[in-house]
Amino acid sequence: MTSPRNASPRSRVVILTGLSGSGKSTATKVFEDIGYFCVDNLPAVLLPKIIDLVSEARGETAQIALVADVRGREFLPDFTRVIEDLRRRGHAVQVLFLDADDDVLLRRFSETRRKHPLAGAGGAKEAIRRERKVLSPLREMADTVLNTSQYTVHQLRDALLRRFRREDAAGLRVSIVSFGYRYGIPLEADMVIDVRFLPNPNFVPALKAHTGLDRKVREYVLSATTTRRFLRLLTATLHFLLPLYTKEGKAYFTLAIGCTGGRHRSVAIAEALAAALARKAAPVVVHRDLHRDSPAGRSAP
Repeated sequence: MTSPRNASPRSRVVILTGLSGSGKSTATKVFEDIGYFCVDNLPAVLLPKIIDLVSEARGETAQIALVADVRGREFLPDFTRVIEDLRRRGHAVQVLFLDADDDVLLRRFSETRRKHPLAGAGGAKEAIRRERKVLSPLREMADTVLNTSQYTVHQLRDALLRRFRREDAAGLRVSIVSFGYRYGIPLEADMVIDVRFLPNPNFVPALKAHTGLDRKVREYVLSATTTRRFLRLLTATLHFLLPLYTKEGKAYFTLAIGCTGGRHRSVAIAEALAAALARKAAPVVVHRDLHRDSPAGRSAP
């Protein structure tokens, strides 16, 4: 192992782990797309050597994503020691654990007709229970636990890009996500704001088919006295909070703004709030449910 004096520059390492069927294959492709050297099922004790080899080969600080799961369960006890040693040497190591509800995992295995790595006489349900037990030490040491039950492949990709894509700007990275409550709250949210009390364009025939990105919809939502006061108060609150989060060393902050369907009010507010914070926070805006179709026969309250 490289000595501290000769250690390579600070590397970025993601230990990607989690339950079978939770989205690790999709996550691996995302890390490959953003420049990480991805290794599947490598023994933890070899990770320091891989960091040195990648840094030397590429002539730059290594960015490595190591997939570790139940297939290499004999190596899992080594991870705590190796991760602690890498952090002492100045490398940035994050453990990302992908999870999902049991019923979702069972459905995914059924749809793909894949066999669970621990499948035996007890079937997939018992295999999932055993896998949770085996991986519990990694889950406990995870920096981020992401439940993918409600994510499509594209939504999982967006969530990972917001959190792990490297940017030159230092400090707190702020994301604003608009969403519809009927599709569930974004599981990565640090703060959730409900804007269903605002004027609803869904009940205006000329506006219903449009979204919060449309000028007339934005004007309808933002022109209300209640909306203007709400935005002032929320903006002031965030201007107060964000420097405190930065001071405490928080790297990511995700604000979720929800209305019923995620197409009108939440979108307009997310855009307006991003503009209000642009000079200090430069937030990334994602409209999770913008292109979803509302269920037939349902109207927003």
